Amino acid sequence: MTPTKSIIKLEKVWKTYNMGEIEVSALKEIDVDILQGEFVAITGSSGSGKSTMMNLVGCLDLPSKGIIYLEHHNIAKLPESELAMIRGRKIGFIFQQFNLINNLNAVENVMLPLEFQNMSTSDAKKKAEHLLDIVGLSDRMHHRPNQLSGGQQQRVAIARALANDPEVILADEPTGNLDSASGSEVMKLLERLWKDEGKTIIMVTHDMKLAAHAKRIIQLQDGKIISKG
Repeated sequence: MTPTKSIIKLEKVWKTYNMGEIEVSALKEIDVDILQGEFVAITGSSGSGKSTMMNLVGCLDLPSKGIIYLEHHNIAKLPESELAMIRGRKIGFIFQQFNLINNLNAVENVMLPLEFQNMSTSDAKKKAEHLLDIVGLSDRMHHRPNQLSGGQQQRVAIARALANDPEVILADEPTGNLDSASGSEVMKLLERLWKDEGKTIIMVTHDMKLAAHAKRIIQLQDGKIISKG
């Protein structure tokens, strides 16, 4: 099925930072429409603006100018409390650094976002165990991060990103800290979530080999889109 419904749309978006007396524009007049069910890679060299764009797409930051729509709702002017609620329900984050809590085991790490949404402990545990089974870690549920390989830690992070059944998975250099075999496993898992579960995947990467897994590539240079793929 070809995606047709817009899920995230940026219209004439600028992001400008004040560096003393100098203004630096990290993004300049960005127009992009990401459709529900797409697998999109955002690429560019260091300093191209891709991390800034990730923060805006993920509702982690607000634009200096322009409009950002998430499912036709303008989020550009929302207060942080509402943004946090949207993030918790609509977007699952996967980071290069895994961001797992070291003194919690895999199940407890995956349970965290569920408990933030006020799910009961027993229901959260049941769902976390199911998600870890999906990512192939049913035999590592009670291991802490330091007892897991890098690839296994990233799979725990993916299970945690799926906890609230988000429509969008935002992956920031998801294989950056992994060896090639573990990285390949993570990419297969993301492709499965896209093809079989219908998730919208937005991946930020400087690696064009990784970007080739996506259906569409958005390329940034000096804060501007030079190709929408």
